[in-house]
Amino acid sequence: MSGAVTRVETKLDGIGQGVTTLGTAVADHETRLRTLERGRWPLPTIGALAGVAGAVTGALALVAR
Repeated sequence: MSGAVTRVETKLDGIGQGVTTLGTAVADHETRLRTLERGRWPLPTIGALAGVAGAVTGALALVAR
């Protein structure tokens, strides 16, 4: 009986350590995702500004005729 309890305790310790490692990995992935998302936000804004600039240029060319 004592040997079985010792084996269970050993397995529980291993599971606890695995959960801690998993938590660290998730935090690392979360940090990486946030960094990538921060770097991507200007792209839609730049596209919208380019579209507006093109529309204004087209309107000015049409009015200038």
